[in-house]
Amino acid sequence: MAFPRRAPELVPARMLNEYAYCPRLAYFEWVDGVFAESADTLDGQFQHRNVNVEVGALPDPDDEVTDKIHARSVMLSAPELGVVARMDLVEADGQVVTPIDYKRGRAPDTAERSWEPERVQLCAQALVLEENGYRSERGILYFVTSRQRVEVLFDEALRARTRELLSELRAVAVRPEPPPPLVDSPKCPRCSLVGICLPDETNLLRGDVEKGSVRRLVPPRDDALPLYVQSAGSKIGRLGAELVVTTQDGDKTTVRIVDTSHVALFCRVQISTQAIQDLCEREIPVVYLSSGGWMYGLTRGMEHKNVELRRRQFAAAESDERSLALAKRFVAVKIRNCRTLVRRNLDSPPPRCLERLKESMESVDKAASLESLLGIEGTAARIYFEAFGDMITRGQGLVASPDALTFDFQGRNRRPPRDPINALLSLGYALLAKDVTVALHSIGFDPYLGFYHQPRYGRPALALDLMEEFRPLVVDSVVLSAVNTGVVKLHNFVRRGGAVSLTPTGRGKFLRSYERRMDEEITHPVFAYKISYRRTLDVQARLLARFLSGELDEYPPFATR
Repeated sequence: MAFPRRAPELVPARMLNEYAYCPRLAYFEWVDGVFAESADTLDGQFQHRNVNVEVGALPDPDDEVTDKIHARSVMLSAPELGVVARMDLVEADGQVVTPIDYKRGRAPDTAERSWEPERVQLCAQALVLEENGYRSERGILYFVTSRQRVEVLFDEALRARTRELLSELRAVAVRPEPPPPLVDSPKCPRCSLVGICLPDETNLLRGDVEKGSVRRLVPPRDDALPLYVQSAGSKIGRLGAELVVTTQDGDKTTVRIVDTSHVALFCRVQISTQAIQDLCEREIPVVYLSSGGWMYGLTRGMEHKNVELRRRQFAAAESDERSLALAKRFVAVKIRNCRTLVRRNLDSPPPRCLERLKESMESVDKAASLESLLGIEGTAARIYFEAFGDMITRGQGLVASPDALTFDFQGRNRRPPRDPINALLSLGYALLAKDVTVALHSIGFDPYLGFYHQPRYGRPALALDLMEEFRPLVVDSVVLSAVNTGVVKLHNFVRRGGAVSLTPTGRGKFLRSYERRMDEEITHPVFAYKISYRRTLDVQARLLARFLSGELDEYPPFATR
């Protein structure tokens, strides 16, 4: 059952500023509850550090005021107008009040010495004051960097424009999808939400701009990286703005929290309540992993506010037609990327292997159900892994005793893996599932409800869906590189019963190889800019969200060239 969306009764005056600047930005911040810090937003918070402190009292509008009064951080609402405002500073002189809004930077070189979004926000504050019984004829914009006071007259034109934008924002807020992105706008590069909005990417996929016009508006790599702690008996605490990792032997390592994307704990590692609270406040998840890398728990802050995305995800999952269409995209590109990996890593790829993988790709389009698609994918995986052993060059031709570990690969096996290569593949897939799960959580998805992988208790089905296209490009590639270059050696494995696993030293070597691969820059096949695999996971998850929201007609999978 679909429920009609309702806009909140009170619109923050700051959102009128955002809407006048960019309607899509206002939608993301106010409706979806999404916010991201940038150098500009942090500087703005710093410049407001004094006016954000409530000092002084605003007199009642009926009081007789003889002295000039200054009241800081005044919050008032106007129910009839439908606006709530926190005013940086209000000056009262007799019966007339003047709102003063602090702005970072310098006053622009325009006729009004200010921009429309700033004037609209200030006018909204005046309208709130007037509904509360005060008189307000003009306001002041104070630009901190240039230390200039710019007077804004609340004439009828500005008042009408403010009410017009308020009406538009309310209408936009009840729509299921955000307004379209700005096209080639100079506003986008410095917007803190540009990595969430993906303006140029969305416009390209919608057909609103030509190919080759996509600007890379976010850094190719994410500065924040995962913190892995795998030494048994280690403890993690917090000291100021740093995490302190103490091993069982007493060795200490410090990591800045701001440089941490998430914390991954293997086996018996403790973390303090203070550290968890700080990480939750900063929306940095703590992931708990088994010795084999499988995620069995996650601690994070509050649920993502974008409930509309989850509603659309659930609705799409209930539709057999939409689930099958998405599943076909995931499987087809996975087979394509597997075929590419075979061609890259074998001087003379088996023609029959390439031909059969191509046939499997073509069969995907004809699949009439998820069951038949599973059969096609299973066949393609068997063909691919038959050739995978030929890509492993280290240790070929060695004669070993029946009980000795070798890098000989005879096909995929797991639960538990019975040879070194399968142990590496299982760990790599578990790490990738962890990274995709973290990315999905950060956007607002439910990682446990997928379209191709069906729900099963404890299994992140949507993460398994989205990681299909990256399995060969990230994990399989890392395994081949780690083995063929000798980064991971046979003495880094141990056999217990019929199972083979990595030693802590071997696991550490593989983790470093995996993280190097995730940090590696590649050229995006659709947008043609340089981007890391880690950043690509986030982009693909957001494009899936755009598809489910109706902004895109199709989900564009990641197919390497």
